[in-house]
Amino acid sequence: MNAQEILKAAAAIQPEIQANRRELHKHPELGLDMVYTKPFVAGKLREMGYEPVDCGEGGLYVTVGGKKGGKCFLIRADMDALPVDEEADVDFKSENPGKMHACGHDTHTAMLLGAAKILKDAEDELEGTVKLMFQPGEETLQGAIAMVEAGVLDGVDAGMMIHAMTGMPMPKGMMVLLDGGSGMASCDQYKITVQGKGGHGAMPHLTIDPITAAAHIHVALAEIHSRELESTTFGVITSGMFHAGVAPNVIADVAEMEGTIRTGDPKVEEMLMTRVREIAETVAKAYRCEAKVEFVKHCPPMIADVAVTEAALSYMQELLGQGAQKMSTLTGSTKVAGGSEDFAFVSAKVPCTAMMLSMAGADSKYPQHHPKAVFEDDVLFHGSAAYAHVAMRWLADNK
Repeated sequence: MNAQEILKAAAAIQPEIQANRRELHKHPELGLDMVYTKPFVAGKLREMGYEPVDCGEGGLYVTVGGKKGGKCFLIRADMDALPVDEEADVDFKSENPGKMHACGHDTHTAMLLGAAKILKDAEDELEGTVKLMFQPGEETLQGAIAMVEAGVLDGVDAGMMIHAMTGMPMPKGMMVLLDGGSGMASCDQYKITVQGKGGHGAMPHLTIDPITAAAHIHVALAEIHSRELESTTFGVITSGMFHAGVAPNVIADVAEMEGTIRTGDPKVEEMLMTRVREIAETVAKAYRCEAKVEFVKHCPPMIADVAVTEAALSYMQELLGQGAQKMSTLTGSTKVAGGSEDFAFVSAKVPCTAMMLSMAGADSKYPQHHPKAVFEDDVLFHGSAAYAHVAMRWLADNK
């Protein structure tokens, strides 16, 4: 199948892709707990003639092709939702209180199911194997690493992911590829516990105030970027949570800070993690406290491979013409995106590319993660076609 045949085949099953998306949207689930989603996906795949393989907690994959030997190309969709009460004005709102597909992962899963159908119909043409990875726990940075550790990358030579976008100034249906050598930021979540000595607010001389120490730690961390990184180096340290005390007239015994480190360079990531620990421990000591630093979650930067990305761009322009562009063409910048993506655990092992599908219409005012976010799903077939076409073309060019 050539590009236009694939696009036509995807358009023909758009109603089915859309129906699957809306069903998934009504039943959002969090983290690795895919009690409804995983059986739903597995059932759809079995209807197409696949045999789903459980992989990690909550994940599964299927393969198609391989009749001619060749290499293996992986395409991934994440399936989890966010702990958000939905406020979007849609007919298929979440039926699970406190949970919403506010990041569009329901669209990813539906698009990959659409690609599965296209690839199954074209199986005899495949010059290799396509592995379809249905992953939980992207928002919690747990799902990809669990599937990697369970062997999902065995035999895989390259891969790609698609992420839906809304609330952004891009034409609906446009596919934007991250530039090769660039990508999305790491995310290292830290927790700093500052131990002091509590007491009466009227007698601070008899206490050791952990809030004072933690406040100076916070300021010192904020100064790292301006004094320890080159001006063009992307690195962000954010303390997003600060908890201490139980009463206004009592000096706290303990103060706790939690936050994240983000960068696009593994060496910078390592340096920033080291400096967070050093600063917290030494500043706390200067104020007669002790600081314990823990890194409770980790995701490396997701860097798009240059060769795979350039190939994918040419394939996507066969499919969508000027409706597919590199990010730098649109923005004039190759800077790392500040958000994190746990597909990084895949791209750290095999060369990968990543692309963004605009699902923002004229009324899409709210971005991902917002309770009123709306992903206009009449362009889902673009994503299904992209998954299938890039996989088929890459295998043909690398047989």
